[in-house]
Amino acid sequence: MNTPVKIPFLDLVTPHQELKAELLAVAEKVFGNAGFIGGPMVEGFEREFAAFCDAKYCVGVNSGTDALRFAFMAAGVLPGEIVVTAPQTFIATTEAISQVGAHIVFVDIHEETYTLDPEKLREYFERDCQFDRAKGKLVEKKSGRVVSAIVPVHLYGQTADMDPIQELAKRYNLTVIEDACQAHGAEYFSRKDGSWKKAGSMGGAAAFSFYPGKNLGACGEAGAITTNDEALAAKMKMIRDHGQAKKYYHDMEGYNGRLDSIQAGWLSVKLRHLAKWNEARRTLAHRYHQLFEEAKGALTVPREAAWTKGVYHLYVVCVQDREALVAHLAEAGIGTGIHYPIPLHLQKAYQGLGYKQGDFPVTERVAASIVSLPMFPGLTNAQQDEVVKKTKEHLMTKAGISR
Repeated sequence: MNTPVKIPFLDLVTPHQELKAELLAVAEKVFGNAGFIGGPMVEGFEREFAAFCDAKYCVGVNSGTDALRFAFMAAGVLPGEIVVTAPQTFIATTEAISQVGAHIVFVDIHEETYTLDPEKLREYFERDCQFDRAKGKLVEKKSGRVVSAIVPVHLYGQTADMDPIQELAKRYNLTVIEDACQAHGAEYFSRKDGSWKKAGSMGGAAAFSFYPGKNLGACGEAGAITTNDEALAAKMKMIRDHGQAKKYYHDMEGYNGRLDSIQAGWLSVKLRHLAKWNEARRTLAHRYHQLFEEAKGALTVPREAAWTKGVYHLYVVCVQDREALVAHLAEAGIGTGIHYPIPLHLQKAYQGLGYKQGDFPVTERVAASIVSLPMFPGLTNAQQDEVVKKTKEHLMTKAGISR
């Protein structure tokens, strides 16, 4: 008999109940004017979210996957060209690369941050590629493919180390597209510029997902692209709407990737609360850090690098025998998640890329030991204490320590 969950991994019910009147008011407005697709609600949210991200433009789309795909298309990534990213991410990152006809190349993650390792990225460029100065393009030696873009993934709510990544991009004439689908409101301190920058404001463009479980979640599917490039924004608006410059005038073939107005309206309501929710997540994360202090050695807590202000979309710890911990917590009625158990380079979907076990040892080691503990703004101290108590209880039992 399954134990009822008493501490959920994620609570999506409470915030929607708290905002019920505002959300229903949005629905009533849309029902009243029948403006279901695009229009003032979408445009309003685009302005608000661009401002939130310290970006000049925002283009609302129907998912984070389309946000990435449209950004690649607008940035001029061509079929057959290489796009470099990390293997520790959700498959949408690489699906979008494949869907524009580009070729995926993986580079390992950093041991502590779990984001793309700039040093390993540099090693790949210097060891496996050469720069064709006449054409101004970086070319992979083995395949002869042009390398056109880098996708740093801001994972679990923490940004990748953008300064060295952007320096490499500048050196080799590459486009940087941020995968910010888990990083709404996360910040990065640029040592180069001496200032804090928001996720979504640093690359040529950035993709966000508003899947319901995100820090800013829609009541369904939704996404957005931010950019500081006016021409890029205009092109992405055409791509999302069947390539139309205006109704029935198609400058290109595009996609049906528009954002519903009702979703945009709901996102506008929730955006007003996002800074408060993110700060609650940070407070909870730092409290987890403190409560797990005495468990160091048996459990590794997330490391927030000095150059980032994470928003803790997930609170991911590393332990040995994570299946046993997950089972122990489930027996106590505590929900958990695993993000992600199988690295992308070892997924069946990417067997054709030719990667094998051992190619990315940091990613493989992390993927085998990570567990996501309950993390949401409404998590109470009492609930958090219980999560920590039951986790420590398991770790002590594993270590043979009597209570």
